[in-house]
Amino acid sequence: QVQLVESGGGLVQPGGSLRLSCKASGSMFTMYVMKWYRQAPGKQRELVAAILRGTTNYADSVKGRFTISRDNAKNTVYLQMNSLKPEDTAVYYCNAWKSDSSSWGQGTQVTVSS
Repeated sequence: QVQLVESGGGLVQPGGSLRLSCKASGSMFTMYVMKWYRQAPGKQRELVAAILRGTTNYADSVKGRFTISRDNAKNTVYLQMNSLKPEDTAVYYCNAWKSDSSSWGQGTQVTVSS
């Protein structure tokens, strides 16, 4: 398994931007599907975006606003979030998945409010 550490969360006004980072320790980073999830108070955790090699997928609610990317040389995955809305407020979690393992980060809070 890998250990994951997220960073980059914070308070931002509606329409603003943030970039989340998730650094993985351990080997075989390129073998993992890297995902970002989020969980708002009182709601279930939901998948926001995923990336494996050059293939990306997004939740409908963030398409066109969020971009997931990875730097395999740095063992890091990013989530660029633009045009943020109050409904994007949540704790964002990084996940590293492959068929025989799944690891989670500790989460980073994103609050979108004026």
